[in-house]
Amino acid sequence: MKNRKHHRETAVFVGFPIILLCRRRSNIFQFVPFFTALSVVVLILFVLMSYIAPPIDSRHDQFISLFYNGTEPRRNLLEEQVIQEPMGEGRLSRDIWNSKKSNIYHGCSIASDEFPTAEVNTLPNRYLLIATSGGLNQQRTGIIDAVVAAHILNAVLVIPKLDQQSYWKDSSNFSEIFDVDWFISYLSKDVKIIKDLPRMGNELIIPHTTRVPRKCNAECYQTRIQPILNKKHAVQLTKFDYRLSNHLDTELQKLRCRVNYHALKFTDPIIQMGKKLVERIRKKSQHFLALHLRFESDMLAFSGCYYGGGDKERRELGKIRKRWKTLRVTNPDKERKNGKCPLTPEEVGLMLRALGFGKDVHIYIASGEIYGGEKTLAPLKAFFPNFYTKETLASKEELAPFSSFSSRMAALDFIVCDESDVFVSNNNGNMARMLAGRRRYFGHKPTIRPNAKKLYKMFTDRNNMTWEEFSSHVQKQQIGFMGDPMEVKPGRGEFHENPSACICEDTNVKAREDVTIPQSPAMIFGEGTDSAADGTRRSFGEVTDRRIIEDEQYWFDTDYMENEVGGIQSIGGATISLRELNI
Repeated sequence: MKNRKHHRETAVFVGFPIILLCRRRSNIFQFVPFFTALSVVVLILFVLMSYIAPPIDSRHDQFISLFYNGTEPRRNLLEEQVIQEPMGEGRLSRDIWNSKKSNIYHGCSIASDEFPTAEVNTLPNRYLLIATSGGLNQQRTGIIDAVVAAHILNAVLVIPKLDQQSYWKDSSNFSEIFDVDWFISYLSKDVKIIKDLPRMGNELIIPHTTRVPRKCNAECYQTRIQPILNKKHAVQLTKFDYRLSNHLDTELQKLRCRVNYHALKFTDPIIQMGKKLVERIRKKSQHFLALHLRFESDMLAFSGCYYGGGDKERRELGKIRKRWKTLRVTNPDKERKNGKCPLTPEEVGLMLRALGFGKDVHIYIASGEIYGGEKTLAPLKAFFPNFYTKETLASKEELAPFSSFSSRMAALDFIVCDESDVFVSNNNGNMARMLAGRRRYFGHKPTIRPNAKKLYKMFTDRNNMTWEEFSSHVQKQQIGFMGDPMEVKPGRGEFHENPSACICEDTNVKAREDVTIPQSPAMIFGEGTDSAADGTRRSFGEVTDRRIIEDEQYWFDTDYMENEVGGIQSIGGATISLRELNI
């Protein structure tokens, strides 16, 4: 449209001065009909050219013409200003499929001799029950922390109850997602775990129901819950997610890791289906990348961001946003500038191409229904034609046992993402954090998190630079966001994302970095033996200084704010900020 307008304006610009000139000079007034006819012909020619000439973005399929400037989409019509995509895998100065110095650091979570065993630590007639909250990965945090809480309280843990009333409406219980017998057996030396609350004589024990604050530490549990447990014998803690502090004694942190990376194993049907998905991708390509796109309507509504969809987008996402009554009103432009908005699928594709992932890379998408559907996904698919999801890798019949249960479908995505050579998150929500920590523990497999705040300027200015310049800038801004060892200081951030107390350094390997040592294969699905602390490894321990301020979490899954009324949790009180929700 802009090209056509330009041609029309040019024709008018040429024709009208001629007509005006003729009118002002009576001696050539007789030529007015001639010049008028000529101007009309010129105008018609320019209009025809605007329709016949092909649009610039179709002249070469390697040009990127659609992009976002702030929050509104626009098209660049000057071919020389449009960034050209690389034909190959780029020129990254590192191996894109491996992390730097990953052979030096290993997961280690074996308890020391000083850590009291369950036999010594457990008091009689003390039972802890847990009601988890949210989706699969948020509930996973609750399960992990429940084991630690039981140890702190000298209690027997009853198998946690999963949230069946939240937004996802998944009726699965613990044993339908996790191998309950393995869970009990693996942790038997740490905490005594039973499947159901027993009777005391002939009477049922009625647990006292309460809740602890978020990030409650060991002293908090002993002060708030221990007296109730001693009196009532059984306590049930509700909405149990992120109710344990990030900063604990190193031995308790290692217990967290034993639960997360070893004891929590999916059921055999989930593992077998997950392995099938991985094997089917491996048959197509030696390496593959998994992307947790998280561009569903609920995530976009929760973020308060805007993506140029006009009144329709504002109306649709605004309606969803009303589920969380206490969310503050946001400034979409400011949120995007501060890196608090998910990247669009196109922007994720641009970032990955700039990092050196070529068009031949095979990519698995872990996601629900993408907002905008195929139209939104089209640019990403153009960047990476070898594009897979659960639904493209497996038949409806194969997925039938899982498809009606959101947590089981999420578990399949979790397995494929965990097994990928490179994992990319488009947010810092529960699944992204869980996988980031797991991949650090099992060999520091590359885990890319977009530096959205810095990339914003790159995406805004990208049509003012060459592809080589754009790629170089993106690579520079992503330093520290690639999943390499020691990117995050020990003790900083959320523990499940940065389990520093469970990461050990092999000082012997570090002393001879020039010698290549093959890495041990990652321990799949929580099975296998642990890395022993044998004197050649140094544990980084855990920061316990409470003056340390945790890194701000920009991202939140919507399950942070689920409500008791209609499946959505009311946080209560007046309007609160996103940062406050993480306290």
